[in-house]
Amino acid sequence: MKKIIVTGCNGQLGVAINRQYAGNTDIELVNTDVAQLDITDIDKVLELVREVRPYAIINCAAHTNVNACETDVDNAYRINAIGPRNLAVAASEAGARLVQVSTDYVFSGKADRPYLEFDRTDPQGVYGASKLAGENFVRDFAQNYFIVRTAWLYGEGKNFVRTMLRLSETHDKVRVVMDQIGSPTSADELAKAIVHLLPTDNYGIFHGTCEGYCSWADFTKEIFRLAGKSTVVEAISTAEYEKDNPASAPRPAYSVLENYMFRLTTDYHFADWHDAIAEYIRGSQV
Repeated sequence: MKKIIVTGCNGQLGVAINRQYAGNTDIELVNTDVAQLDITDIDKVLELVREVRPYAIINCAAHTNVNACETDVDNAYRINAIGPRNLAVAASEAGARLVQVSTDYVFSGKADRPYLEFDRTDPQGVYGASKLAGENFVRDFAQNYFIVRTAWLYGEGKNFVRTMLRLSETHDKVRVVMDQIGSPTSADELAKAIVHLLPTDNYGIFHGTCEGYCSWADFTKEIFRLAGKSTVVEAISTAEYEKDNPASAPRPAYSVLENYMFRLTTDYHFADWHDAIAEYIRGSQV
């Protein structure tokens, strides 16, 4: 039986990965979160990997609080850069495959077309810069790796969808930004894609998001429609939003990722974002 170490197992993607492998008698997941494994400690990482001797490592652990990363810089780099480096070193020693999950924030967010895997990176804040550093460490130290960039992720746990639904319970109207564009992505869809890639030798950098794109305001309208909520969505600009909610980190205005490498080198297709959110709302997660 092949063993796969999953870091950040209690996060949205970690839970979805576990759901995808449930009932698979050929795979044993070794689930870890920060309490079981501090990925910033190279000795602890090497110790666990030498003990488990995994077929693969899927790194779902990250410091994802974008605003907090601006002030918690050292921890952002420890978790988002040094952690992946440690896992890459250990994976290389063990001959294991490594999946590193990355983000749209490695780009500037100033494009006028979907980003390809080959486009120049240009992070605008600490979160994106630390995640890009993690990508680079994986490329430097891992032998067999998949770097999968995603965006606007939602699944089990705290996320934008649940926040909007919670607000709808107490508000007749919500103000949501309309000039930030991206692809809402189901953690289940991303997990399916990772499970599809992992047994292949199709290594490299991939973009992995649901198909299509929208603004946060339009996404919210669709969430409310599907959930049968009557709350009104007032579409506002980022500048208007930040007057009342000052943010310490810049948000990308345009972060649509083209799943070019998936399309070019695999037969895997992500669901359209409309279909994925409909499935999520119908499910038991919300």
